Amino acid sequence: MPIHVAITRKVKAGCERAFEESLRELFKDSLAREGVLGVHLISPPQGSNTPEYGVLRTFTTEHERDQFYKSDRFGQWQKQVATLTEGERTYGDLHGLEAWFHSADSPPRWKMALLTWLCVWPTSALVAFVLVPYLAGLPYLVSSAAVAAAIVLCLTWIVMPALVQLCQSWLH
Repeated sequence: MPIHVAITRKVKAGCERAFEESLRELFKDSLAREGVLGVHLISPPQGSNTPEYGVLRTFTTEHERDQFYKSDRFGQWQKQVATLTEGERTYGDLHGLEAWFHSADSPPRWKMALLTWLCVWPTSALVAFVLVPYLAGLPYLVSSAAVAAAIVLCLTWIVMPALVQLCQSWLH
């Protein structure tokens, strides 16, 4: 599974253009690196007062992600934009639904909802069919928690990644 990362930065008023240009240069350099699968800039909506910019990055592995953020080029960029930004960056790996559908051109919500339903419905039916007989003597809350946990595990690591990959052209 690719590694998806979300970063936000607050840009000082009047520095937006310089920040965006600097970020685009970093994008070009980073896309030339092996292990970087994609990058996407999320600018504040026009007319909004928020100074927050978002960056979504996708890497082939955790190792490639770590190497990128330890690289001299990323360190140089951090120093370059220090005068253009306020505070520290926020950083987080994306997991779950937001990672399954991550791309530079996110699919319409109705397609994400339909694909999620196509995964959840048969998975929940199958997991319940298989597990319920073994959980019959347990209290309802315990058995339902076990079924829910099995569904989430199947969806997160097996079903959703496979179906999203299979339906990639339809989603986009």
